[in-house]
Amino acid sequence: MPPFGPTKRADLVRALRRAGFAGPIPGGRHEFMVKGALKLTLPNPHRGDIGRPLLAEILRQAGLSRDEWEKL
Repeated sequence: MPPFGPTKRADLVRALRRAGFAGPIPGGRHEFMVKGALKLTLPNPHRGDIGRPLLAEILRQAGLSRDEWEKL
């Protein structure tokens, strides 16, 4: 992945798959990805990139560090 920063939703999904998550799975208002018992909610598709604060929160919930993110 590129350095930690704004990223496209498709790139986020691709990286999470490389990290062992399955999905995205439709459910309710948002799609989600799963890895074992962990269920990670994804932001809905929109025009712009996913910003740094939201990306940081997603990675925190996924249990991934910035270094792990950049190695995916």
